[in-house]
Amino acid sequence: MSTFEWREPGAWGSPRAVGAAGIALGLVALWIALPPVNARSPLISVAVGFLGLAAGIWATSRGQRRLGWGAVAAGVAGTGIGALATQSSVGNLDTVFVWSALVAAMLRFATPLVFAAVGGLFSERSGIVNIGLEGMMLTGAFFGILAADKLGSWALGLLVAMLAGGLLALIHAFFSIHLRTDQIISGTAVNFLALGITGYLYIDIYGTQGVPTDVSRIPNVSLPWIDDLYFVGPVIGDLNLMIWLGLLLVGAAYVVLFKTPIGLRIRAVGEQPKAADTVGISVYGVRYACVIASGMLAALGGAYLSFGFSGAFAENMTKGRGFIALAALIFGNWRPFGALAAALLFGFSSALAQRLPEYSESGATLFQALPYVLTLIAVAGVIGRSIPPAAIGRPYRKQ
Repeated sequence: MSTFEWREPGAWGSPRAVGAAGIALGLVALWIALPPVNARSPLISVAVGFLGLAAGIWATSRGQRRLGWGAVAAGVAGTGIGALATQSSVGNLDTVFVWSALVAAMLRFATPLVFAAVGGLFSERSGIVNIGLEGMMLTGAFFGILAADKLGSWALGLLVAMLAGGLLALIHAFFSIHLRTDQIISGTAVNFLALGITGYLYIDIYGTQGVPTDVSRIPNVSLPWIDDLYFVGPVIGDLNLMIWLGLLLVGAAYVVLFKTPIGLRIRAVGEQPKAADTVGISVYGVRYACVIASGMLAALGGAYLSFGFSGAFAENMTKGRGFIALAALIFGNWRPFGALAAALLFGFSSALAQRLPEYSESGATLFQALPYVLTLIAVAGVIGRSIPPAAIGRPYRKQ
């Protein structure tokens, strides 16, 4: 009697590898219709995109939901957008898809999201939900540019922004940790508090005149020795200091959280606070420190918006970026590099929306809405199953 022996599929036949290949095929379906390739037949994009879609369905049916659904989305997007791109003139495509300009803009738009997402990462890894990131960003944006204007120094503006964001986060921490209120309600209250305070003080201090145009701004970092390099020079040859700090922050957050005893304590508090308390770790102390740190980092993202990116302030100028950063954190499965990848995705959609009016006003509106649509998808948990820290959102009472 013969026996059947089950063998695990090889590396290239695993659902994970097939899902990743499906995502790559979806991107290829789009890329071949755009500059510099400019394939003119829609059948090519449709065929390649369909392969990516099929790979995604196969991977999803084998339990690889995250990469599988990603491949399905990439296959559908690559097929649809790639086919539409072939109907446009090469001249219009060359105007919109200047890749060096798009990548540089993507980094600019993603930077405030990176700071807020990494801030939220520390808070939520310690077990405290922080949907108050929006208000902390807005607070940092206003008080940072106010300090930069009145004190004449962008560096002092950053320090004041961090202080303001940290104080607002302290309010959220006090209500969430000591009073054990619902963390969602506390974060929402923080957002409304920030919106009211910054709106009132902005009108009271600056009135209808607005922030002076000569406010001290966060400088760019110029790299003259790479200016002439193809593609690389236009992308990173003259980036704002905060963009570089944001990228360094992601690496630093990974090292702190996953390679140091401090990170181990933070993750222990977020997963098993009672066990952490038993071995002498101060659950309250760790959570307070992480929530305050999250507010300070989110405030740096807001400061970049006001006197690093635009050089001005407007009421509610963050426009939901704190919630998008939270979505990036969920997309990234509460990991620094995953959050960075999601922030870059959101940033790219904003960068593309900025250039699309030259070609299509309706297309620009669609891509401006895309980050918010992806935010809804992330919060609803449709794409994959992100696994948050076990004790997140649960107030801890010391025994």
